[in-house]
Amino acid sequence: MSSLVARINAELRGDRVIWAIIALISIFSILAVYSSTGTLAYRERGGNTEAFLFKHLVILGVGLLLTYVCHLLHYMKYSRWAPMLLLLAIPMLFYTITMGAEINEGKRWVMIPYVGITFQTSDFAKLALIIYVARAISTKQDYIKDFNSAFLPIIVPILLICGLIAPANLSTALLLFMTCIGMMFIGRVSVRYIILLLLLGLVVFAILIFIGQAFPNLVRVDTWTSRVSEFMYDSDGGYQSMQAKIAIANGEWFGLGPGNSIQRNYLPSPYSDFIYSIICEEWGVFGGGIVILLYVLFFFRITRLVTKSPKAFGAILAMGLGIMLVMQALVNIAVAVNLVPVTGVTLPMISMGGTSLMFTCIAFGIILSVSKYIESVATD
Repeated sequence: MSSLVARINAELRGDRVIWAIIALISIFSILAVYSSTGTLAYRERGGNTEAFLFKHLVILGVGLLLTYVCHLLHYMKYSRWAPMLLLLAIPMLFYTITMGAEINEGKRWVMIPYVGITFQTSDFAKLALIIYVARAISTKQDYIKDFNSAFLPIIVPILLICGLIAPANLSTALLLFMTCIGMMFIGRVSVRYIILLLLLGLVVFAILIFIGQAFPNLVRVDTWTSRVSEFMYDSDGGYQSMQAKIAIANGEWFGLGPGNSIQRNYLPSPYSDFIYSIICEEWGVFGGGIVILLYVLFFFRITRLVTKSPKAFGAILAMGLGIMLVMQALVNIAVAVNLVPVTGVTLPMISMGGTSLMFTCIAFGIILSVSKYIESVATD
């Protein structure tokens, strides 16, 4: 037994607490997805409830393998790949807007030929942008006080990527935009350039609204407006929010028990956007609180990494990925309890999904790569 533990410790380098958090979140994911896909299985698979569980286990298994592989690589390799990843993301987003597969009234996916698998390009783009911004800030940190060192290398890529994601997925674009602002603040970029980015972001948003009014099929302005109006003027928050709140109320303190969710039969996306409601219904406030605690603990461990990191790139990269994942989790939870308008944001590592889950696992792996390097420096 001791040799097995020693072998695992040798293979899984980096912050042990983050590894434990990944394991616990994965368990929550398996249980919640299996329960929440019951109705979907009866509708699409003739009652074969294990089909979606098996599919999710395969995707999660591949994702965890990617976490392991990414944590083995030295994190400075991601810095070298950053420009190439960004250049690859831009045409992918253009292609998605113009020729992407339309699912749920949004062009967020690209259909991979011959295999019939959809790929959400925004997940790749947000990872590429965070790595690129971390590289740009860290390499220019000593002289990033002038306009030329801040505008073209940092501000323009942020506006371009977020502007290309926003037409079909505004919530992801806003989360990514705020993450980049946080990274600039942590990287000690001059406040006037952060304010400039905010102002230019508002200009880009106004342009998107104008384009959306002229070309409704290109930019989902009507969807944005209806969701905000529903949140502001409907006391129940609309059908989805009302069903989510019923699910949370059903759970009370300790829940109805695994597999006993009732609202999975009524919620439109109980396995993705509203999976937190299913967790609360089956595991109660206690289970929902544990999920929040895991994300908060994860963020705390990342801030601990940042204070120990001897290199700026590692610190900014880990913090950027951490901000993105935790902010996304909090927004998903806020939607479930009707604190913000309904969005299409998934619960990282827990919601069922392909591309989203894969790139979340890659992000965890990169953070662990930074952690592994800091651990090796500390032991030298």
